[in-house]
Amino acid sequence: MAVPARAYLSIGEVLTRLRAEFSDITISKIRFLESEGLIEPQRTPSGYRKFTTNDLERLCFVLLAQRDQYLPLKVIKENLDAMDRGLTPAKAVGGVATPRLAAADGVLTADQFASDNDLRLTRSEMLAASNLTDEQLTEIESYGLVTIRGRHYDSDGLAVAKAVAEISAFGIGARHLRAFKTAADREIGLVEQVTTPLIRQKGSESKARAEEVERELASLSIRLHASLVRAGLHRAK
Repeated sequence: MAVPARAYLSIGEVLTRLRAEFSDITISKIRFLESEGLIEPQRTPSGYRKFTTNDLERLCFVLLAQRDQYLPLKVIKENLDAMDRGLTPAKAVGGVATPRLAAADGVLTADQFASDNDLRLTRSEMLAASNLTDEQLTEIESYGLVTIRGRHYDSDGLAVAKAVAEISAFGIGARHLRAFKTAADREIGLVEQVTTPLIRQKGSESKARAEEVERELASLSIRLHASLVRAGLHRAK
């Protein structure tokens, strides 16, 4: 379903493209789905709808969920909300949506520092995804290991929470992990000493350079930290 070069479609063009797979689709149906908040097309100054590729994909998702899974609009809307927050929708009604976490093994690469942090988890979703108890999450929040942004937790918070949950299995409590936060803050300070002068320079190239340096230094700091811990453990044997 390629979108024309002008990057948007009229409602009539959307109807034509959808009818290839959904023969009973009508303009009234598309407008109804919009009124229910399942899509939010932009408007031209004269009030005509402008549909993007994302709008078209969302419509396909809605129509497939109705036709093949017989899902009610309320559930479909919940699934779309989960996808908007970086989650994979639950496979069954009443199930739990799961995060699409890029680094399953917990090891971040330089490329992952460049990606947008668009994951947004509610507290219940955070607990389910991290395997922490509510008390554990509250404790690591009190130590500043995880912070909530607005009403949601992001992918950085989830990565920390999952690591804490796995470490706690060895009997190491959150209060013992404050040293990691202190060390991380110091590393962040070192990185900022290098990147701040670049950020203050004018021009988009300076900003891009600062972001590249930040990614590289962040990746190197993780490698250095892991190497130092490994070397220390080897010396202790």
